[in-house]
Amino acid sequence: MQSLALIENWPVPTAAAAVVRADGTVVGTRGPTGQRFALASVTKPLAAYAALVAYEEGAIELDEPAGPEGSTVRHLLAHTSGLAFDEHRVTSGPGTRRLYSNAGFEVLGDHIAKATEMDFAEYLRQAVLEPLGMSATALEGGASPAKDGVSTVDDLVRFTAEVQAPRLLDARTVAEAMTVTYPGLKGVLPGYGHQNPNDWGLGFEIRDSKSPHWTGSSSSPRTFGHFGQAGTFLWVDPDAGAACVALTDRPFGPWAVEVWPAFTDAVLAELRG
Repeated sequence: MQSLALIENWPVPTAAAAVVRADGTVVGTRGPTGQRFALASVTKPLAAYAALVAYEEGAIELDEPAGPEGSTVRHLLAHTSGLAFDEHRVTSGPGTRRLYSNAGFEVLGDHIAKATEMDFAEYLRQAVLEPLGMSATALEGGASPAKDGVSTVDDLVRFTAEVQAPRLLDARTVAEAMTVTYPGLKGVLPGYGHQNPNDWGLGFEIRDSKSPHWTGSSSSPRTFGHFGQAGTFLWVDPDAGAACVALTDRPFGPWAVEVWPAFTDAVLAELRG
């Protein structure tokens, strides 16, 4: 895909990208797709997928108590538990605001670890990474399910192919994860300011009508995915029947705000063409 060549003009030391269709066909790659990059918050969709496996295995229920009083697993996945961004401190009632929360995903990881009697990093490996052949992916550092993932474009291609055509999960579970949970809630999308509504599914951000946004102006409202402060993103556009992964080694900033949407629009135009 010629559009992927745009990453070579990004002001980053290293970038790699790929596009994969819903049937698993990789239609283009660029850059060192086997190089490991820090994911930052692109870790969250992987952690969420592990949580959904735990749910289907019967280890947890989506509506069982977890986190602050009145909060559930579903609240934690949807960033509506009331926990603060990076502190284990309650700032609002569950289900009342969309408070993007690393702390919430850390509480979720601890909850799953207790339920499965297994360290969350190991549960993620056994439940998601190993079955998908994602051998270069792991939780490292502080092992936070919110932000400590490392991976490659090649591995995340496998993950986005799975999300588009699930084998590890029932397709109905995945569809629920990509549907707006607690509709109508306002909140701040990190890096892009206040959004009304600030829609999320279960661990995946949903584009809807958000503006400004890190995806493209031609991205469908049903587009879902995540970006990370490590200068990383993955999106799945069901209307386009494809997903895109891009990893870099420069932290997110104004450069990404400028180049990511145009890149996505170019990829989508080439897919349509």
